[in-house]
Amino acid sequence: MSGLKNSPFGKRLRAAQDDDAPRRNRPRTTTAFSSPDYSSTPSLDSRPTTSESSAPESPPRGAVNYGDRFVPNRDKDMRTSYHLMGTSTPAQKNRTISSESDAVKEQANSLFTSILQAEVEPTSPQRPTSPIRQPTASTSALPSTPSRKRIFNYSTPSNPSTPSRRLDTPNDEAYQASPVRSESRLLLESPRRKLRSVCKTPYRVLDAPELAEDFYLNLVDWSSTNVLGVGLGSCVYLWTAHNASVSKLCDLSDNADVISSVSWVQKGSTLAVGTLSGRLHVYDAVQLKLLRTYQQAHSQRIGALAWNSHVLSSGSRDRVIHHRDVRDPLAGHRQEVCGLKWSGSNEPTLASGGNDNKVCIWDIRGSKRSEDVETQPLFKFHEHTAAVKALAWDPHVAGVLATGGGTQDKHIRFWNTLNGKMLNQLDTGSQVCNLVWSVTSHELVSTHGFSSTTAQNQICIWKYPTLSMVASLTGHTNRVLYLAMSPEGETIVTGAGDETLRFWNAFPRKEVPRADTDSVLDYDKLIR
Repeated sequence: MSGLKNSPFGKRLRAAQDDDAPRRNRPRTTTAFSSPDYSSTPSLDSRPTTSESSAPESPPRGAVNYGDRFVPNRDKDMRTSYHLMGTSTPAQKNRTISSESDAVKEQANSLFTSILQAEVEPTSPQRPTSPIRQPTASTSALPSTPSRKRIFNYSTPSNPSTPSRRLDTPNDEAYQASPVRSESRLLLESPRRKLRSVCKTPYRVLDAPELAEDFYLNLVDWSSTNVLGVGLGSCVYLWTAHNASVSKLCDLSDNADVISSVSWVQKGSTLAVGTLSGRLHVYDAVQLKLLRTYQQAHSQRIGALAWNSHVLSSGSRDRVIHHRDVRDPLAGHRQEVCGLKWSGSNEPTLASGGNDNKVCIWDIRGSKRSEDVETQPLFKFHEHTAAVKALAWDPHVAGVLATGGGTQDKHIRFWNTLNGKMLNQLDTGSQVCNLVWSVTSHELVSTHGFSSTTAQNQICIWKYPTLSMVASLTGHTNRVLYLAMSPEGETIVTGAGDETLRFWNAFPRKEVPRADTDSVLDYDKLIR
């Protein structure tokens, strides 16, 4: 063996092995496919990693020969690769409702899921359990040889609980020609609730140049006299619904001021206008005349206005709420007040929402105030995690308030302001900009902005208290920041940063009871 190593053939063999050794250690590269840079590829899980939760670094990959095929090495964490980190289960309380679906799709999906579950996972039939034989004196004893000669005795069972033969029933599944089970046929043949159809397209679109795209402003409001007030830049325009005429109410360009909020009185033609500089103007919309001006109403912009009869409430970025009747300021927020709404009950209650993520409930008439004691709210809700601009009182149930949170919250929450408890909440998956209750049906309409789903800038109609979606309306290309309802309650108007106003037939007409017909036998009405 040593002679072979020292021979010329052995020397050439060792020299060839030494030259091929570094070539074998180099990794093989493929010119047709460039390997991906795994270090620069972002992780699918966007959650920040800490030093405790981060996994140890894996050793460098060795040379892998793929031949003529390029098969990438996939991540071992399949839940991360296939977006299974945040899968929700039906047991979760707060479910996210897709804004793309409407009531028809939800009903069809629910029916399909029920039929699929009945077909794939049928319920196992309950087999009758065998009766347990009670031990007696004879059975407890040791077994013995039977005295009878016939060991096997065949007889008809006399037990009445014995199940009957399966094929004796004419409705058995073996005789059915349908490819689905009887439970599925009952689901398909059962009557379903008739859904209300909502037109998905606006019946009128108006251009609104210089309509500001600001979440904290309220520039659109509809009066009880069927006149729409819109703040565009430094001007306020009035659009009359019955004849589609447009008139300019005011122009504040001479004072270098910009409109930040408008609000109509509940009954009448008085319009309140707030500006960015903190001024508050009150106009008569019929005569197009300025009635009163508060030069120093607030130190910063006025983003929210609300009327209660002759009392005008204003909320500003200076974190203060003023009432122009009693002149008492309310301090309950630490940041800008961006939402105000009075309840329509006999004992009015004021709800305010702020940029500090808080909702305050005020009882103005019932509170005993003095100049030295600061007024405190009845309730203060802290559950929202973003600015609360959307506020709406339920006209059908007294004391129920709906509030909507901003981009970081995306929830609509319902409160009982009589006891200060939260009734329900709904995760919409989108920034909630406005809320309005229907007066003709127990439904709620919401407008949305920034969204974590594919559908954005949508208008959703919800059924209360089931919180099921009736319809989803789309058409705006920017956030739907403004919402108002017509006085009859059938039409809503929405405004967005795309500088358009869109009118939608969202709710059914209110049913008016027929008057009783006069009878000819009513002799009391014939007496003069």
